[in-house]
Amino acid sequence: MGEGNVEETVALADSVSEKQLPLNSVHSAPKWSPFDWFRMLAEELHWSFVYGVVAVYGISQGLGGSIWRVGSDYYWKDVQQVQPSAAQVYQGITSIPWMIKPIWGLLTDVVPVAGYRRRPYFIFSGILGVVSMLTLSLHSKLHVAFALLAMICFMAGAAISDVTIDALGAQNSITHPTLAPDVQSLMGLSSSIGSLIGFSISGLLVHAIGSQGVLGLLSIPAILVLSVGLLLKEDVTPSCSLKQVFVNFREAMMTMWETLKLPQVWRPCFYMYLSLALSLNIQEGMFYWYTDTSKGLSFSEGSVGLIFAIGSVGSLLGVILYQNILKDYPFRGLLFWSQLLLSLSGMLDLVLVLRLNLKLGMPNYFFAVIDEGVSQMVNRLKWMPILVLSAKLCPPGIEGTFFALVMSIENVGLLTSSWGGGLLLHVLRVTRSEFSNLWAAILIRNFMRLVPLLFLFLVPKSDHNCTILPAEMLEQNNVLEPNMMPLQRDDIEMVSLAEERVSNLPEKIERNEDDSELVSLVGST
Repeated sequence: MGEGNVEETVALADSVSEKQLPLNSVHSAPKWSPFDWFRMLAEELHWSFVYGVVAVYGISQGLGGSIWRVGSDYYWKDVQQVQPSAAQVYQGITSIPWMIKPIWGLLTDVVPVAGYRRRPYFIFSGILGVVSMLTLSLHSKLHVAFALLAMICFMAGAAISDVTIDALGAQNSITHPTLAPDVQSLMGLSSSIGSLIGFSISGLLVHAIGSQGVLGLLSIPAILVLSVGLLLKEDVTPSCSLKQVFVNFREAMMTMWETLKLPQVWRPCFYMYLSLALSLNIQEGMFYWYTDTSKGLSFSEGSVGLIFAIGSVGSLLGVILYQNILKDYPFRGLLFWSQLLLSLSGMLDLVLVLRLNLKLGMPNYFFAVIDEGVSQMVNRLKWMPILVLSAKLCPPGIEGTFFALVMSIENVGLLTSSWGGGLLLHVLRVTRSEFSNLWAAILIRNFMRLVPLLFLFLVPKSDHNCTILPAEMLEQNNVLEPNMMPLQRDDIEMVSLAEERVSNLPEKIERNEDDSELVSLVGST
């Protein structure tokens, strides 16, 4: 759900933190045990925030997201019995709520409900998740349109809770700047552990209780998200007139539009969209081939889940490789090599589909595991510099909302990729039982992954040590403050972010992508 959400939060929150991490800070001491670390965070930031991060990132997005990926694939294949091209399109449609993240961000920032800006949105998110998943689970003959609507509602709930916990994380990173790396480490650790556990058990759960039963279990993470809204410590916010809300929305939208018109901003944003949209997604075709018993590899549910689990390990290795070796290289060079490697790694799928691995003496399952691990690692290597570049495009004052806007542009690219891949599978007549042209789809996809290289001139040659936005924009210290004064500043992400200067953004991003997060992660374990 929402690929790269943890990394989005890391890039966002650290991009607005001004103070350097003290070398002698006790919370970075490697001798600390995980229990001491959690206790320290609970005491400094309140236990309800720590619980919220674990519930949203660890259980809902990490554990639930991995179970969702496997369970939804089997749901479309076995329950709805749709063609892989249709499943590819449906999976893309369910991601639409992630494309309107700026709307969710603006709502939680400037529209309080019953005096609260965060708690009601967690509650609403949880209710959406519970109702939608129980609907899918309890109706055996649900029409495709209603099944799709239920999945969209579930994703909307996930996106709302993601934006809300991101806002709390950014707020705590500002009010407790020396704990900013620990906040992001908590999010990353929760998500990583949740994903590994989820992928490891997802296939076994599908085998034991079926895809509908698995989707029904996702109501449990949604209930935990709902409980975050009930337990979260949040001060009551003074009421705000409807007129003031509209003024806040208008000011934020105008600032975002003015920023998007800058060549320094729209050019890299356009490249990000192209690089994702042209990398056609044919994952559903591969999944159907993996599990087909006559012409495919006949992998069991448990085998598929384990393959995805190994893939998540590859993704984590990609993050470590980027942070320790590649982060200091210019954006254009990193994106060139990562895009080239993405195309070359796709050839592993071709080797597997043509069964060339058997001629090399490598069993299908072993090669599929290697394929997934390498693919996820390369995808992460491509995604990390995009996140850093995205953070550098955010103007002061609306960092949170504008970052969500950039992420939405990239999510539109992912949707285009998914729909384009579905169309490709349909044209090549790759169906539930016919895979003779799957090799051609893989070859076309790999070729299309090279096309974004023609547009690399849109990406700045600079690295993370250079600023991208004009100096006059970086000197603006508070874009929305005049119109946001009636609102309680310490509860509003946009206004709180406006208080932080981004003149030291390169050093902050370097710290974000450098060893500080990993030290906290390793030290906590």
